[in-house]
Amino acid sequence: MGKHHKREVPPMLQNILAIDVQLTEKLVKCIEKLMPLRQLKIHNTALEISCHGIPWIASILAFIWILDNKNLYQMQVNLLFGLLLDIIVIAILKAFFRRRRPVPTNDPFSVGPDKYSFPSGHVSRSVLIFYVFKYLWPVSVFCLLPIAAWIFSLAMSRLLMKRHHILDICAGLILGYVEGMLLSFLYLDAKTCAYLVSWLNDAKVDGAEDDA
Repeated sequence: MGKHHKREVPPMLQNILAIDVQLTEKLVKCIEKLMPLRQLKIHNTALEISCHGIPWIASILAFIWILDNKNLYQMQVNLLFGLLLDIIVIAILKAFFRRRRPVPTNDPFSVGPDKYSFPSGHVSRSVLIFYVFKYLWPVSVFCLLPIAAWIFSLAMSRLLMKRHHILDICAGLILGYVEGMLLSFLYLDAKTCAYLVSWLNDAKVDGAEDDA
């Protein structure tokens, strides 16, 4: 008693994971031959930071405080809610599946469940953001195209940095879309968002208590 027994993986799943590892390694090697590795490292690191959960949450809170625009409250609060939802879901899934990353990461924020690779939280987060600005708070297609390019570049960077395998990326893409659909059902109305912002700012926001 007291000993932790290693969880047994079904043979079929072992074969799938082994194929995933092989395909990932071959893809990464092919890309590294085509592009300078040093330049890729700089770009990949920038992409990693661009979709890290902590900067996104901190930025949204900062913009809510600095911009103080009632027309943006609904988008900002719901996006913040969606990002928090993504972090919770990713943490639960990673803790459950416990698939190791291709190589150990030196990311100081990679602690607890985040040291595992399945599914990709960066990718799910990026797809969730795309979903918000595509369906929940629609923006011009000229804004969506750069976001789509960002998602593709981010997904490739996670492979090239050896943070994830191909299946991790695919799962992140699907999960981000599912989270977006879930957020659409839980989407907070403008009045509720204004009230929450007034509570966060510890100041009354015009319209937050209308029709109370």
